[in-house]
Amino acid sequence: MKILAVDTSATVASVAITDGERLAAEMILNHKKTHSETLMPMIDTLFQSSEMKISDIDLFAVSNGPGSFTGLRIGVAAVKALAHACNKPVVGVSTLEAMAYNLPYADGLIAPIMDARREQVYNAVYRWEGETLTEVTAPRAIALADCLEEFREKVYFVGDGVPVYRELILQKLGNLAVFAPVCANAQRAGAVAAAAKAYAKAGKTTTYLELLPVYLRKPQAEREREEMEGKGKVQN
Repeated sequence: MKILAVDTSATVASVAITDGERLAAEMILNHKKTHSETLMPMIDTLFQSSEMKISDIDLFAVSNGPGSFTGLRIGVAAVKALAHACNKPVVGVSTLEAMAYNLPYADGLIAPIMDARREQVYNAVYRWEGETLTEVTAPRAIALADCLEEFREKVYFVGDGVPVYRELILQKLGNLAVFAPVCANAQRAGAVAAAAKAYAKAGKTTTYLELLPVYLRKPQAEREREEMEGKGKVQN
């Protein structure tokens, strides 16, 4: 099975093609350009470099959230369009679950954390059981302090929340906290493809019509508007 995977959930843009057990090609770009500028040229470059065509792809996969509202929309829209054009199935993979695949067979809990601002994080908790990644805690938006209160054993942290909250995590957990190295800390489309392959093996694919972003919370502008409206009601 050949899989084209995309991750545009955060600052990093990543695309990958896997062919069975082989990672045929992968590209990661962590730069200031927007995903709308970079994504399709990256996909085109991967096909040229791997000497494949879009028609060779059997399954399309994308990290569908949580993450940047704009980034998720771009990635999901691109994958929906490609799957529609090729009449192929799709898999939407949690951004957090895909990041856990960056730390294969870690001997403890894996806690991806994405910075959601104001000391809030997007988080889920996973554990490897043999070669199977098991969800311990479902994806959520949570205050970092509340998240850290839950851990009583070794936990591996991965994601863009690590450089932001590393010191706070160490203060709370000490040597129970282990941090992913820089080579494994960012979102990777290769990891999205690995997760998608497991879903496909279990028969959990879908169609482009059913693929949707998963935001976990309302956009910042909407939250700020509701906050202002709430203050207005109190003043009245």
